[in-house]
Amino acid sequence: MQVNHVLRFTPRVVLAGIVLLAACGREQPGGPGAQTAPVVTVLTVQTERVTRETELPGRTTAFLIAEVRPQVTGIVLERAFEEGSAVRTEQVLYRIDAAPYRAAYASAKAELARAEASLYAAQLLAERYAELVKTHAISRQANDDAIAALRQAQAEVAATQAQLTKAKIDLDYTAVKSPIAGRIGRSVVTPGALVMANQADALATVRQLDPIYIDLTQSSTERLRLQSDLAAGRLQRTADATVPVTLILEDGSTYSHAGRLAFSEVSVDQTTGSVTLRAVFPNPEGQLLPGMYVRARLAQGVQRDAILVPHAAVTHDPKGLAVVMVVGPEDKVEARTVQTTQSLGDQWVVTGGLTAGERVIVEGLQRVRPGVQVRTQAAGAPPAAAR
Repeated sequence: MQVNHVLRFTPRVVLAGIVLLAACGREQPGGPGAQTAPVVTVLTVQTERVTRETELPGRTTAFLIAEVRPQVTGIVLERAFEEGSAVRTEQVLYRIDAAPYRAAYASAKAELARAEASLYAAQLLAERYAELVKTHAISRQANDDAIAALRQAQAEVAATQAQLTKAKIDLDYTAVKSPIAGRIGRSVVTPGALVMANQADALATVRQLDPIYIDLTQSSTERLRLQSDLAAGRLQRTADATVPVTLILEDGSTYSHAGRLAFSEVSVDQTTGSVTLRAVFPNPEGQLLPGMYVRARLAQGVQRDAILVPHAAVTHDPKGLAVVMVVGPEDKVEARTVQTTQSLGDQWVVTGGLTAGERVIVEGLQRVRPGVQVRTQAAGAPPAAAR
């Protein structure tokens, strides 16, 4: 009998156990297993006044370049400079054998003396005939011939004077001088070499490096966009007319001297579609050499309603568009495509896609996706306590 009683209540016991287990496994609202909204750090963006800059590639080029060539023919007797040294304007660089030119100068000087003597005789004869013709002591024809001889003698003096001047110039050209001040490169001739007047090959090249030019290239598309922003009032020019330029060297360091934009080319390169800009920089230490690759930052104008967003808050979609995560009024995440124009330090300058007062997620992006509800804390505030 006892055995039959136990068997009779076994199904009820099993059913009660199942109900109890189901009750224990069911999550209670507010219990330890309840899901909580992720915490993110947000930045409430505001409009700011920002100087818009553009970074352009470029190369250095000498301020002045002078290729030194001989202007007379002769044998080089002396090279009067050290290669790579600084030279002054009118400093003698080479000396060419001057003996033939001294002889030519002396000959021209003697010819001038002879012509002046002939002029003196012709002048006396013309003055004497001028008196005699008044008394009809000589014919008018003889007087006219005396006047013509005088004028011919005057022309001879002028011609020989020009020859003397030319001979003096050639003699001076035997001392080959530097036309500008700067640094001189290597010499392509040595003493004993024969050089020709106005030859194609330069003897040496002098470059003025202080100041120095930076030739930059800017796409015509970017130039048109800048002009459109200025015309529409989205961008205002800086107070002064000059455009300051900051130089970034090949090793990433910033050049210690500030420069300015000198001029912009008036035509577009048909092969590259770019415009050449030229900036000028002081170079007192000679740190910049011609041919160096550099990057230059130019201030293009002032944008009064720009929004700054940290780099960490901006990602890019598969199309390459900049995207930020924005927390909406109901604390739900929304993906927003924005337009960025430049980077300032660790922030992007946003010109479209955001408005002042919106909250952008700057930390915790890996824990959210569009449509998820989040809890927010302001950037710079202490971490929120776990709930």
